[in-house]
Amino acid sequence: MQVTKSQINPTTVKLIIQADQELLDSVRSEVLKRLGRTIRLQGFRQGRAPMALVEKSLDQNTYQSEFIDTALNKMYGQALLDQKVRPVAQPKVNITKFVPFTTLEFEAEIPAIGEVRLPDYKKIKLAKPGVEVTDKDVSDVLDNLRTRLADKKEVKREARDGDEVWIDFEGRDASTGEPIKGADGKDYPLALGSNTFIPGFEPNLVGLKAGEDKEFTLTFPKDYGVKALQDRKVTFKATVTKVNEVEKPKVDDDFAKKVGPFKTAAELKADIKKQITAERQAQTDRDYESALLEQITSKSEVAVPKELVDEEIMRLEREERQNIAYRGQTWQEHLNEEGVTEEGHREKNRPGAEMRVRAGLVLAEIAEKEQVDVTADELKRRIAELKSQYQDAAMQAELDKPENQRDIASRIMSEKTLNILVGSASEGEGKKVITNRQSSR
Repeated sequence: MQVTKSQINPTTVKLIIQADQELLDSVRSEVLKRLGRTIRLQGFRQGRAPMALVEKSLDQNTYQSEFIDTALNKMYGQALLDQKVRPVAQPKVNITKFVPFTTLEFEAEIPAIGEVRLPDYKKIKLAKPGVEVTDKDVSDVLDNLRTRLADKKEVKREARDGDEVWIDFEGRDASTGEPIKGADGKDYPLALGSNTFIPGFEPNLVGLKAGEDKEFTLTFPKDYGVKALQDRKVTFKATVTKVNEVEKPKVDDDFAKKVGPFKTAAELKADIKKQITAERQAQTDRDYESALLEQITSKSEVAVPKELVDEEIMRLEREERQNIAYRGQTWQEHLNEEGVTEEGHREKNRPGAEMRVRAGLVLAEIAEKEQVDVTADELKRRIAELKSQYQDAAMQAELDKPENQRDIASRIMSEKTLNILVGSASEGEGKKVITNRQSSR
């Protein structure tokens, strides 16, 4: 088989592939055997007739079509391996020469991953940030636990800061009076002073008794999560239906025993500090890896196929649609809130998607250069760990599917490659964990 390779553009490869007679003879024999199993010839058991007779009895159009398809698949797959082409979509194929069973030549234009030129990534250094855990951090967690274990008693007096009030509320556009979706609720418990709602909402409820209502206008923050509500004036009407006085327990040894397997308050505080430290260290490590990979990617030359970016955009959109549906909102309502069309929404996600694809290609190239692999034992252990986390039989069955196991193996390879990069970039650096300090913030 002869292959001529040319680069049409950085992400499109053209292969001209010509078969040799040995390959064509092999394909011809394979196709005859396969088709021979499906026909009956008088005097012979099905599938037992001589190939010469089978060939004469076949419909020639079907025969040649099957021959070409089989040959193209074999030649194309082998050419990709020989030329080290990494396709990202189906090729455009054009048969340029065909003489039945003696000559076959075709061209294939292939969207493919282009060349990835890496910097000297082992010379890139990045200091590891410290992890800070303050007394206030521990105190905040303790206060949350105290709230959860607090005694609540309904009272008839006016609501005070620190009370829990149950409210019905609705929000309307301050200019048009139109109801605003998502700005209403019924029988909603709200801890006054928790700053759960937008600034200014909770203070307006202080001083109200059960059965009393109040109307007030507030402006949503400029950085509010829902774009359609950013910097928007909304008039709320809130009715207090119940006021609960909240008596939080003291943080002592008895409190610690109620919270968990602790004998003393000191043990509880130490455990809280340990958990906060572990969580922040894990997040800091993830952020560090992302920053390091972004720095290496920014110094790399990567030809990114549009097909891969489009695929990443659609993957992100599928995840977003699932989250939107979970919140009880339609996709069109979400687009309206964002003030964009469906196409505009996708284009907004394109820069981030392209960066993720670039980073993935760079990481894969480094893995190949560093000869990173995933052993069968590593994959088996990871799958066992995942199965131990899920008791659902359906979820465990998903982990046995080959495509999911390939994804898991890919994640392990990425982790091992990142470990190499982190070890190189942070060489000489030590992790800094700061505890037992009051926050300056």
